[in-house]
Amino acid sequence: MTEPSQDDPKSTVPETDATEADATEADATEADATEAEDSKPAPAQAKAAGAEGEDVEGPRRRARREREQRRAAQARAISIEDSRREAKRRALGKPVQEAKTLGRGAVRGLKLLMWTAVVAVLVVGLGLLLYFTPVMSTRNVVVTGLGEVTQEEVIAAAGVAPGTPLLQVNTDAVAERVAEIRRIASVRVQRQYPSTLRVTVVERTPVVVRDYPDGVHLFDRDGVDYATALPPPGVPYLDTENPGPTDPATKAALQVMTSLRPDIAGLVGRVSAPSVAAITLTLIDGRVVVWGTTDRTEEKALKLAALLTQPGQTYDVSSPDLPTVK
Repeated sequence: MTEPSQDDPKSTVPETDATEADATEADATEADATEAEDSKPAPAQAKAAGAEGEDVEGPRRRARREREQRRAAQARAISIEDSRREAKRRALGKPVQEAKTLGRGAVRGLKLLMWTAVVAVLVVGLGLLLYFTPVMSTRNVVVTGLGEVTQEEVIAAAGVAPGTPLLQVNTDAVAERVAEIRRIASVRVQRQYPSTLRVTVVERTPVVVRDYPDGVHLFDRDGVDYATALPPPGVPYLDTENPGPTDPATKAALQVMTSLRPDIAGLVGRVSAPSVAAITLTLIDGRVVVWGTTDRTEEKALKLAALLTQPGQTYDVSSPDLPTVK
């Protein structure tokens, strides 16, 4: 075969075309590489974009995201630890414990318990404050129901020092001290916040009187000899062997007197009770009432009120079914 001559123009033309084609292809490849490189963000640009995204995210969202990430990490750690323990139990042949979760009711119960404890602490604290400090102390003592007894006597017997916290005042002990005054039958002591102690007394009233060498003694409805004084008008004298709250004859005579209507009781001048079965009333005008025992006392009192409207000297109601007038 005959090789073409280097001077032949036909043999040089294809070489030039190939060279130009290779150059064109290389330029295209370089352009694609440049475009690809341009399309990829530079590291500095990526960091700037990330910083710009963080600025757009804001501190609250960032904090929330970080909390969620921490919770997720904690949950994963707990799950891994539980899985490890479960695998260890299975390897040792022990029963696998099921995970215990608190229900909504348990959480509600814990909240209720917590609030109950808080309220209890507050109440105890308030109680201690009122008990040990003069915030609510005794500044006034009010006494009601007085008659013969003076307010000074009651306050002195109560023995409550001014400025004593009201919660430290033992009302029962105060009532017992005031009740030692013989003229007083009953006592009630109350705290009235913020600073008042109220003492309500009921004085004894005479039902009968009796002569003694030192004077006339007053007896109340319970047979208590509580005072020596002038006999009040309308109060009869008592004739018994041993007058007192434990004497049966005295209690029988007082039972008869307290069963009479006030207008009838005011007519009695003397009640005699040598025994519980021989009670006699002597009226101011000298008429006599034979009462007998304390049986059916209420019926006898009604019969006597009707009999006294009739003339007579002796009125016998010892048998209420057959009362007589003589």
